[in-house]
Amino acid sequence: MSEAENYKACFYTSQDGLSLFYRDYGSSQAKGPTLVFLGGINRNSKDHHDIATELSHQYRVICPDYRGRGQSQSDKNWRNYQPVTYLNDLRHLFTLLNLHQVIVIGTSMGGLLAMALSAFSPTVLKGAVINDVGPDINPKGIARIIDYLGDDTAFDNWESAIKHIQNAWNDPSIKTEDDWLKNAHETFHENTEGEICIDWDPAIATALEEDTGEAHDLWPLFKGFKNIPILTIRGEVSDILTQKTFDKMIALLPNMSTLIVPETGHTPRLDTPLVLTKIKEFLNSITQK
Repeated sequence: MSEAENYKACFYTSQDGLSLFYRDYGSSQAKGPTLVFLGGINRNSKDHHDIATELSHQYRVICPDYRGRGQSQSDKNWRNYQPVTYLNDLRHLFTLLNLHQVIVIGTSMGGLLAMALSAFSPTVLKGAVINDVGPDINPKGIARIIDYLGDDTAFDNWESAIKHIQNAWNDPSIKTEDDWLKNAHETFHENTEGEICIDWDPAIATALEEDTGEAHDLWPLFKGFKNIPILTIRGEVSDILTQKTFDKMIALLPNMSTLIVPETGHTPRLDTPLVLTKIKEFLNSITQK
């Protein structure tokens, strides 16, 4: 079976008229809450194909591309690349799909969106997996990401694209050539001229750079998980979620499930055996109640 046969490729129109894409895995008749995978700030639904395919035997799984990423249309106004807009897009998608209860599996910025949903849409959120992000974000990690996001260099071949991400990413867990190639194909796409290009709008970096100049207290959002089951995953050498912040999160929510992924930076892959097993255990603990 080809990759595309594992899911339905779908588009919907945002409330401000953009064409937005999502992958729909599994059956809409599946019992229990739907799983919604939310990626990092420049990521897209390709990241989640393997784990979505695995979990779709038991759950319906939705993997959206944020505006300006993957197959979703870019926004002409870069100021719309901000969490409030993404939340509105998600709520619109939930309404269109008639989703009343979801479990969000959010990586990096996707985890922050899950925090916001816990505070503003608690009846919709049945549970959440937060992958390598917390209410306090390490400024050094943000600076690295901004530099990376704004670089729209195109490459002549996949080998050059791989070297680029090897230099840019802080992830010692990716060791083999095949793994680097897999990550490259999830990060870039080949355009009609045969160039290997980033799969996001570089204007996202402008929006993030402006946003980092403002003070945001995200701890009240995190407290929204007080009555919602949560699993938080941290890469052992992450430059985004520090051990200090991770410990503070545990102190605030002592019943929170946790996992530290050894020798891994930002962000741990969700489809590795260690992480996938933990996620399955967490999902079973929610859905079997």
